Amino acid sequence: MVRRLSFDLLGLPPTPEEVAAFEADDSPRAYERLVERLLASPRFGERWARLWLDVARYAEDQAHIVGNNKELFYPNAYKYRDWVILAFNQDLPYDQFVRLQLAADLIDDDPANDVALGFIGLGPKYYRRNAPEVMADEWEDRVDTVGRGLLGLTVACARCHDHKYDPIPTEDYYALAGVFAGTQMFNRPMDAERETKNGGEAKNPDESFHVVRDDKPTDLAVMIRGDVNNRGPVVPRRFLQVLCDGEPTPFQDGSGRRELAESIASTDNPLTARVIVNRVWGQYFGSPLVSTASNFGALGQRPTHPELLDDLAARFMENGWSLKWLHREIVMSATYQQSSQAEAAKVAADPANQWLARMPRRRLSVESWRDAVLSAGGSLSDVIGGQSVDPTAIDAKSDAGQRRTVYSEVSRFQLHPLLAMFDFPDPNAHSGGRVETTTPLQKLFVLNSPWMVEQARRLAERTATDVAAKAEAADGEESAAVTRDDAARIDRAYRLLFGREPEADELRLGLAYLTTDNADDHQLRWQEFAQLLLATNELLILD
Repeated sequence: MVRRLSFDLLGLPPTPEEVAAFEADDSPRAYERLVERLLASPRFGERWARLWLDVARYAEDQAHIVGNNKELFYPNAYKYRDWVILAFNQDLPYDQFVRLQLAADLIDDDPANDVALGFIGLGPKYYRRNAPEVMADEWEDRVDTVGRGLLGLTVACARCHDHKYDPIPTEDYYALAGVFAGTQMFNRPMDAERETKNGGEAKNPDESFHVVRDDKPTDLAVMIRGDVNNRGPVVPRRFLQVLCDGEPTPFQDGSGRRELAESIASTDNPLTARVIVNRVWGQYFGSPLVSTASNFGALGQRPTHPELLDDLAARFMENGWSLKWLHREIVMSATYQQSSQAEAAKVAADPANQWLARMPRRRLSVESWRDAVLSAGGSLSDVIGGQSVDPTAIDAKSDAGQRRTVYSEVSRFQLHPLLAMFDFPDPNAHSGGRVETTTPLQKLFVLNSPWMVEQARRLAERTATDVAAKAEAADGEESAAVTRDDAARIDRAYRLLFGREPEADELRLGLAYLTTDNADDHQLRWQEFAQLLLATNELLILD
């Protein structure tokens, strides 16, 4: 239970000491206190920010480059990621979280929040900017990210024609696209000390963060069949008709970003709360209540538990749009606290577990799995925030390869092989969920990667160090005398990795493999044994 909760709330395994403390706490509020402690951890924001970064198609560059021209890249994109992490840790109300990402510069006096505008500002940009067809493609990305990400609607399908299945006419698409047509991409100086060009833009992009600001308000004409040269009637900027009570009121305030933000983050909007509640639920149970998390339209799946979704969404808003309230409500539920081992009768009645007769087993994301590997070896960095890193770097002078996986470089041009191998989503577009694959390349990485070999070495060393320190603290025995206590080291390794002690057969097999009279051979065997444990499904699977 403590392992499940720790991974779900923090994306990290509990330490053996934390497991022991939880097991020893026999008070009625032991579980509740554990939940509150984990929710208060700064690691919480690192875990849950990644869900949002997938929704926001966060990346630091573009899918194309001409020669060495990197003028369309985002050298300080990590500032937006850090803002998201901080927002989750501070439990920024979700409605305000949404408003700031669409219109922070128009609704908030704190310039530090302007970095939230990276939600739109870090989207794909193309060469030949200002060409009508190029800008039309960029506007489609913005409409799609807002539509699917915040509302669970495929509004961008209406770019060329009325939506085939949902009540979204082409005019609605261009009403939203007009908001972004009146918005300008902008390299905002990181502080007042930076040199600027005309218009206040940073002269050096490396000294800026990329956001948006209002430009000339623009109402777009419908582009018939998506053809920029075949114009129909002009559509005023406004919200979607189907989500309005009566005829939607045209936006009048600049580009309309502020009014769009208010329309989306409204208690009168039936979708915004449902969509985020559904996404969070899916992280805990392996499948959202609406399995098509970014499509609540006619082609999307019906919710498996519609009353539950409505109840959670309504109470989520009543409780100040607090995401930590939502997390607490889910993990304190009897459904979440079920065992993954169900009675035969329950399995027979619900073989696919659609009705959650048992807690589903889930595979860890690449972020949680890699972070667990680092944590087991005792090398996980505790630095929160900062610039992006290579997740497989091995550098004794730097902690780059030891930072949490959320801080990995995310490239649209060439996604890091580790992320691509373990089902990281394509950052070129909004992602409503991850596809899980099982491939030979994944296990080959675990077996042969220099990074994995290094983590196995660190895990082996840690077991020796921890066992020696415990023995020395207990009876003053010299550390060197207990580094060959293989039984104690195996026990420590199992507790670090799996949160449990080894079974009798596991201990016997481990001892048989590690037994040798040669010290060098013993050290090598321990490294191989550690790598074997790191490669197990038990580390990868959450019960």
